[in-house]
This record gives sequence, C-alpha cells and structure tokens, in this order.
Amino acid sequence: MTATAAVSEPHPAHEGCVSMHLEAHTIAPDIAGRAATVLKAVADPLRLRMVALIASAPTGEACVCDLTELAEVTGPTVSHHLKTLKDVGLVTSERRGTWVYYRVAEPYVPTVRALLETLVPASATRHVVHEQGELEHVDRALDAVIRDLAERFPELGAPAAERIVRDSYTSLARRATIRQHLVPLTRHFARQRLEDLRRAASPEGHPPQVLFVCVQNAGRSQIAAALLHRYAGDKVVVRSAGSAPAASVHDAVRPHLDALDAGEAAFPKPLTDDAVRASDVVITMGCGDVCPIYPGKRYEDWQVGDPALASEAGVAAIVDDIDGRVRELLRQLLPDLSLPATRP
Repeated sequence: MTATAAVSEPHPAHEGCVSMHLEAHTIAPDIAGRAATVLKAVADPLRLRMVALIASAPTGEACVCDLTELAEVTGPTVSHHLKTLKDVGLVTSERRGTWVYYRVAEPYVPTVRALLETLVPASATRHVVHEQGELEHVDRALDAVIRDLAERFPELGAPAAERIVRDSYTSLARRATIRQHLVPLTRHFARQRLEDLRRAASPEGHPPQVLFVCVQNAGRSQIAAALLHRYAGDKVVVRSAGSAPAASVHDAVRPHLDALDAGEAAFPKPLTDDAVRASDVVITMGCGDVCPIYPGKRYEDWQVGDPALASEAGVAAIVDDIDGRVRELLRQLLPDLSLPATRP
C-alpha cells in the first residue's frame, strides 16, 4: 500500500487574508517605482563611483574637476552621468565661482551611507595589486621624493609637499598600465604642481606661463607644449594637461615628440586648478568647459584635429597646424624672440 501525501488546497476564505498579509509586508507600487529609478541611476559603475567620491569627501561635496579624474571619459560624458544622478534627485549641485560642486541630497544621505558600507564591501573582490615588499619599496621611494621636494620648496612647507606627492602618485597610478616608471613621473608632476603653487602665490617676477589643455593629454597638447619649449626654452614656462588623461601618448604622436626631445614631460597628466591659476595663457583644444575660468587670464580655444583619429599624413598636418599657432602665440608673448624659418 503506497502512502500518498495529502496536499491541502488554499481555502477560498483564506485567499483575501493572504493577499492582505503580503501587501502589509511589501512596498507600495509608487514607492517601489521611485526607488527602482534611483537604483537604476546608480546601477552604472562610473555613476556609483561618482556617488562614492561625493559622499566620502571630507566636506561632503566634490567639485566637477575631481569627478572628471575617475575615468578616461570626456567632459560631456561626465556631465551626462551627473545629470542622470541629479534628475532622480540623488545629488544636488551648486555653482561657486569657477566650478560646480555636487553633494548627496539630504534625504538620501543615510541610504548612500548604507549602500557604501554594506553592499559595496560585500561585493568587493580582493585583488593583490602589489606584493607587500613592492608596496614598501614604493612608500620608501615616495618618502624620498617628499623630502627632496620639501627642501626645494621650503616656503610651501613639508605637509604641502607630502600632500602633492601622494596625490600625484594616486592620480597617475589610477591610469597607469606600466608601473615601473610611476615614481619618477610622480616626481616630475609633483614638482610642476609645487612650482605652480609657488607661482600662483607670488605671480610677479616670473616668465610668462602657458597651459595647453586637451581631453586626453595624449597628443595635441603635448605637441604644442613641446614646440613652444623648443622655440622659447626657459623664456616661457609651459604646461600641458588633460581633462580626462589617457594612460599613454598616442602611438602616432610619439615619433613627433621624440623628434622634439619632449622626454618625460610628455606623459599624460590630469588638469589641476593650480596649473590654471599659475598660467597667464590657457589654450584649450576640444576639452569643453571643464577648464575653470579665472579673471585676468588669457583664454583661447584652438580648433585642432585629433591625431588619434588621423592617418600618418593627417598627424603631420596637425603638427604643422599647431606649429603655426605656437609661432604666432610666441610672436605675441615674446616679440623679440628669433624663430627658426622651419620646424626643428
């Protein structure tokens, strides 16, 4: 004889009770819809990182210039993601002076904190980026750079040197594909930034300073900076930077930079506020409105082709175009400078 398990059917009288019980323990449809919209907004890796950066900032807010350094994307792309977060009410913005600042909207502060303290750690996978010995080696090397630059810039103080060096290393390491050159590149970048700080604090008695800015700082801005330095030498201080720097210079541009002996100055660097403050002339090349505007500066936008999309002949034509523009700029800045008839 086979035993058959009895399966009880729900009693019709219980169906309404079950439905009411479930409704009492779930979310109302309209609230669920609004919550799902917010979750959808942060269900993008870059937007989630933006929210994390904003929420984790010491002052509870982040400047758009900080947010552009999170990934190798253009200024308009950053603006699109921020608009998505604003449209759902997750963040608010406020323009102060030359920059726009973002903060998490007050009603969502506990929610974002819980998200960052629970879901994100639970989802994280441990990655061993460096062996412990290598990390210690980098720390020792950076400590030596900090001591050296603190001695070079005593008026700025050792804390400023340490802050700039470590921030420079973090910014460059975020995009680096080859890490063995990071420490010397950090030294070069940090020294430039400290020089810019010093010049911004005391602008008198310095040669004119020119800043070239493009999106990736991987081609146009480096060519312009290298040409200007070749022609003017120490008579002009020149910088280049990117609103969203690439990991390396475009392959098509590298031979032209090598011919100009650009050296380590050609590596892609993020745009800093101090570089703009210290400059007399700021030349942008398709980087949009990411570059801050300060009174008393001369701003120009050069409509120059992107060598990343050009053929070999096209890159040569772009270099020629930039060369002509650099020559004209130097004729205005240094009328007495003797320029060669042809490019070196």
